[in-house]
Amino acid sequence: MRYFLAILLPPLAVLTTGKVGSFLLNILLTILGWIPGCIHACLIVHEHYENKRTRKLIRAMSR
Repeated sequence: MRYFLAILLPPLAVLTTGKVGSFLLNILLTILGWIPGCIHACLIVHEHYENKRTRKLIRAMSR
């Protein structure tokens, strides 16, 4: 769902990840051009899911 938002509304997709600094940067990138905003949003969403997977793996290993 976040990847879909990253294409349609890049700043909203970044905001849902909880990164306020990246959200402000994404607003600027989206104003300067839609494609840079979309690319940045996809990268941030991917990083969010990657961090989530890593935390889950660390929790499983610590048991």
